[in-house]
Amino acid sequence: MLMTKEKRPAIRTLRGWAISVLLDAGAIRECDEHGWIQFHADPHARERALQIACEDPPPGCSPQAVAIAGVLDSIGDTCPECPQEID
Repeated sequence: MLMTKEKRPAIRTLRGWAISVLLDAGAIRECDEHGWIQFHADPHARERALQIACEDPPPGCSPQAVAIAGVLDSIGDTCPECPQEID
């Protein structure tokens, strides 16, 4: 029986690949209303994303060159377009 691997989506940049991994791991999410990427408060998702990145880096990159932590650090936890809650 012929078995094939699931083909990865075509991603053109390392940042795009990192965002894809972070979304799959649940470390980030999109604002439902505006589409901005936001940090998701799952404490284990960041570790899952780093593990995925090291085990399956994009073609042509070494696991050490993967920029998951840098992309995750550049994402905020609020949507800039959503009204802020005032206490």
